[in-house]
Amino acid sequence: MDFLSENVYIDAGFQHLCESVFVRLCQIVGTSVQVAIRRETTDMREMVGKRVADNDDPINMESGSIREGFRLEGSDLDIMYWLNNHRVIFDMSQSELYYTENKTLILSDSSESPPGFTLLELLTPTTNRKVQSACVPMNDRLYISSSLYRQQTQTHWYPGSTGHGPCESGEVGGLEYDFAWCFACDFWPPSASSWIDRCHSWPDREVVNEIVRNGCHFVPIGHSLGLHEQEEWRISFSLAEQKLVHSMNHCQFLTYGLLKIFLKEVIDKQSEETNKLLCSYHMKTVIFWVIQQNAVPLWCPQNLLAGFWVCFKLLLKWVYEGACPNFFIPENNLFLSKVHGSAQRKLFLELHGLYEKGLVCLLQSPSIKSCITNVLYNPRLSICTNEDRMISECDHDKELFNEIYCNISYSPKNLDHCIKYLHTIELMIGEPLTQYQVLMLQRSTAEILQSTAFTLHNMYTNTDLNKHMYIADRMSCHMLKLAAKLGFVSDMMYIAMFYCKTFRYREALYITEMIKVKLAQPGLMYRRRVHPERYTEAVGEQSWSTKMRQAVAEDIWLNNFTCYINELTPEQQFALQNDEGFLCIPLFVLLHFIEFLCYRHIDTTLAQTALEGLQVLVHHDQGLYVHYLNRDISWEILGICQQMTGNLQAALYSYQQSITQYPWHTIQNATQMRIQDLHIT
Repeated sequence: MDFLSENVYIDAGFQHLCESVFVRLCQIVGTSVQVAIRRETTDMREMVGKRVADNDDPINMESGSIREGFRLEGSDLDIMYWLNNHRVIFDMSQSELYYTENKTLILSDSSESPPGFTLLELLTPTTNRKVQSACVPMNDRLYISSSLYRQQTQTHWYPGSTGHGPCESGEVGGLEYDFAWCFACDFWPPSASSWIDRCHSWPDREVVNEIVRNGCHFVPIGHSLGLHEQEEWRISFSLAEQKLVHSMNHCQFLTYGLLKIFLKEVIDKQSEETNKLLCSYHMKTVIFWVIQQNAVPLWCPQNLLAGFWVCFKLLLKWVYEGACPNFFIPENNLFLSKVHGSAQRKLFLELHGLYEKGLVCLLQSPSIKSCITNVLYNPRLSICTNEDRMISECDHDKELFNEIYCNISYSPKNLDHCIKYLHTIELMIGEPLTQYQVLMLQRSTAEILQSTAFTLHNMYTNTDLNKHMYIADRMSCHMLKLAAKLGFVSDMMYIAMFYCKTFRYREALYITEMIKVKLAQPGLMYRRRVHPERYTEAVGEQSWSTKMRQAVAEDIWLNNFTCYINELTPEQQFALQNDEGFLCIPLFVLLHFIEFLCYRHIDTTLAQTALEGLQVLVHHDQGLYVHYLNRDISWEILGICQQMTGNLQAALYSYQQSITQYPWHTIQNATQMRIQDLHIT
């Protein structure tokens, strides 16, 4: 039965319908500009992070839907972690490329494993306790057990997290996450060599070479039908897949998005028996094969639904045959352990029922239905597929500044590390960067300067070297003022914190007053909230650098390796013990906090006013200024202020409230310690 032989009839009405769906998908998935912003800012963060990593540091890489550029409801955050000083090789000759004094080598042995899976033999000694604990002897050799390594590395930081396949999975803030510890390999798997020869038309040779050059990873999960399920590892092509998705044109990417929407809103709604059989990875595999096989001659807005239909027919064919070939290793049947027997037959009948309805089956998708019915009822409806006219300047800027804010998360540990970051950024200035990456680099520079300024000051805090203290102080002030010229409006808060920390309370209050004036501007953009017309009136058509400095404010990240506010030292120390690198403090909470700390030394009445403002904000905010993930630290700060004024009962209540919030910052131990210090019985 050949489901690929039948073509969709294309006429002017069909093209009109395709254009309508294209516009709707741009609204849901994003325009090509929005998708580029998401990808390129993340590229910059990972580029900087890898360049500054020491040999014994863990490396992390974002993968999955969000890394690909999606921001769909339900898109999950996938993060892969690996040890920088461990590497997998495929044959012993590759060991010559490594200095084994600082690299632990692991050999892939797939001789007894199903396609796409392998055993990992530890070749050289490791000092990593988790790797040591996961080793098992087999045939007089030492292998790393995937199941044991998975147990060793799953930390369950967040409440409700569970093991799911190779990952630790859960949900926080409405966002589903999958964290997986894996091993990296700098070489392309021999079992996937045929893929290189298949790439005649897509992807182009430059992309193929980059993919092969970047190697692969191994995630801790065995094949359920393998001989050594508990010890086997799966070869992961996450990085290669990311490069492939990024090489798609926007129509192909939107078709991939439509397949994901169709899976979630139509296929998974057919029956409970079949709604877990297919997953987003199958949709990705389908579109990879369709693009590479040139099954669609032209990927453009007027042909979008034809591309979708070819993908759907190939999926139907695979379900009928019970075989979904992995894109890199076709011998690895992705349906082998799930889509078979009665469940397979049931799923096929459901999909075939949708197929018989034709494209009308898309009407079952709530996200797509309206744009189809609009065209059906208004055949002369004018549709503009020009992406530049789909998104306003303000919406474009919201996307850009939010992605920059979310991707700035560097945590240098000491002054040497700060200097390494600054040197890395200096070298990158001369590299060919996109306009979004240039802005990302500008904001990155501001953050590293802030960490450096406080780190330098802390080094000379308790010394008798007055001259050195004076020089360090001047350098720190200069760096913070420079950072304020490079970053957001809210970056001025670091100057206020520094003045407060160095007992220059009036100067700190002068800065907070300046910040309040800027925050009161009608065109201010704060956490993506903004009045579009007023924003455009204030900074429309100006450079992004100017907009960032004059009209954008975000919450404040404190690097836990550096002390910014003495009163928060316990929180930072306990968070670090839980491997939490940052405290994220709501901007307006921090503003009240600094004013309270400063006015205590100047005017107790105004200190009480600042405390009352903080109390109203924390007690009554409905998410406007205090995101719910930041409520633990906000209640904590309120309790600290109340304790400092001697209002111990109020402080106790605030600390108790902090403990009941979602433990985003993992500061519960600090809170418990503060409660004990109250000595309230």
